[in-house]
Amino acid sequence: MCRVVDLQQAVLARNDENAQELRAVLARRGTVAVNLLSSPGSGKTALLEAELSLAKERGVPVAALTADLATENDALRLARSGVPVKQVLTDGLCHLEAAMLRGHLTGWLPDGTKLLFVENVGNLVCPASYDLGESLRVALASVTEGEDKPLKYPTAFGLAALVVVTKTDLAEAVDFDEAAFRANVARVNPGVEILLTSARTGAGTGELLARALAVLDGAPVHRPVMATGPAQHSHDHSHDQGHSHSHELGHGLDHSHGVQDRRPPVLAEDGR
Repeated sequence: MCRVVDLQQAVLARNDENAQELRAVLARRGTVAVNLLSSPGSGKTALLEAELSLAKERGVPVAALTADLATENDALRLARSGVPVKQVLTDGLCHLEAAMLRGHLTGWLPDGTKLLFVENVGNLVCPASYDLGESLRVALASVTEGEDKPLKYPTAFGLAALVVVTKTDLAEAVDFDEAAFRANVARVNPGVEILLTSARTGAGTGELLARALAVLDGAPVHRPVMATGPAQHSHDHSHDQGHSHSHELGHGLDHSHGVQDRRPPVLAEDGR
């Protein structure tokens, strides 16, 4: 049992190192990564499509990478926004890891990308333990999932820098108790901001994009009490954003949509 625990700790420690390296690479490129975590069926993809479409309309250089166990359905939906989208199939793995993400970004992430939205595998358990080098971690829950969701998944909600409630157009139909939900979030993550959204009605659309852009501009990011590792750094825009630093992730000239990619290329500097 101790050996298993030690192995898990070693894996997470290595992932944290990879995440810090990727965070630094993205900062030098002038890119803010947003890690989206939720259960399956939370409405995460619908909301993200709306945010990407709005970013496209406003001329914000944005890209999205979506991970799933199978199918390219989410990538096809997100590609309707007109922004660069990449699908990653994890072949059964229930989460993304920092080295895996970096490999998939290599040679694909378009130069000049300011915001990168990462739609993690639909799971609130495994992904919660893995830092992806993001600047903003977001936990989402729909009103149909119940007010106690944050208490059932304290790590996912406790480490989030932002919490988003989706499908609020159904709140009355399912008797969603917003006050109870807010109280439960506060128990695991005091002070975290909560956004209320509905992709169907458009309510709250653009708020997630606004928070990500604020981080890009250097706004401070909420520091969860539960966080014990290195602080989630707000975007360091002191670097010259005129330099793409494409040698670190490869030239991102492929703007293809819905690309299936099972085996990421390996960066020589990672020593693998």
